[in-house]
Amino acid sequence: MANVSLVTTFILMDLPHASALDTLLFGIFLVIYVLTVVGNLLILLVISVDSHLHTPMYYFLTNLSFIDMWFSTVTVPKMLMTFISTGGRSISFRSCVAQLYSFHFLGSTECFLYTIMSYDRYLAICYPLRYTSMMSGRTCVLLAASTWLSGSLHSAIQTTLTFRLPYCGPNQIQHYFCDAPPILKLACADTSAIEMVIFVSIGVVASGCFLLIALSYVSIVCSILKIRTSEGRHRAFQTCASHCIVVLCFFVPCVFIYLRPGSKNAVDGVVAVFYTVLTPLLNPVVYTLRNKEVKKALLKLKDKVQYSSSK
Repeated sequence: MANVSLVTTFILMDLPHASALDTLLFGIFLVIYVLTVVGNLLILLVISVDSHLHTPMYYFLTNLSFIDMWFSTVTVPKMLMTFISTGGRSISFRSCVAQLYSFHFLGSTECFLYTIMSYDRYLAICYPLRYTSMMSGRTCVLLAASTWLSGSLHSAIQTTLTFRLPYCGPNQIQHYFCDAPPILKLACADTSAIEMVIFVSIGVVASGCFLLIALSYVSIVCSILKIRTSEGRHRAFQTCASHCIVVLCFFVPCVFIYLRPGSKNAVDGVVAVFYTVLTPLLNPVVYTLRNKEVKKALLKLKDKVQYSSSK
């Protein structure tokens, strides 16, 4: 039977900084958050209205934009509250459970989605003639649905293991959001077994996904090098470069925080900013500035808006 927790409220700690910087940091992270939400919403809008972008790659990109928009929303608004009010640091036990589940649900789903996106690029470049039949609309829906289901199950395991322990003493979480490692430090019981299970669980998912992504891109590079024209090689490399940039910015901080021995709260908090705040912003920036098709679609959408407003 699961143990009953006595703690009803947790206190989140903000990022390590001088108190004089509260207003400045609040402004910076607010701007980043607004740009993240607007940018990802813009990608969703552009892909939905432009029929030329109704392809498997952009279908998965809409899923990624949707995830990134909410992934940032799970943590950033609460972090902003810690900069402007000491009362904003408190979070109820149930809200903490919800935040941890949502965070790992979206994070795990994004991890699986990056793997599917690399597989999609692998088929498009290595099997161009069979790509359309292999990556049909039904296949895309099934692959996307599998990432969401897998992310949900993986997050449920993390959340259940974390909150089945009793929390009866200190309630200050040494992090700016509810995450498993800093919460487990507050448990009034031995956490070594659960920490090991969580470590292995995250390790298997992260390393497995990264290995599959790496294998996909090794195959892609081998196929690209066989392309005779330099223009063809450049176009193929450019198509994959955007995905590689975002993948590295997501996986490297995650591996640093979850898959290394020992933990330093201050360092973990700063590194976590990269994949909770900056990576969701990178998605719209990288996929618009480095993608000619999306830029063309944005210009077409802009012209339509201007034409409609001039009537």
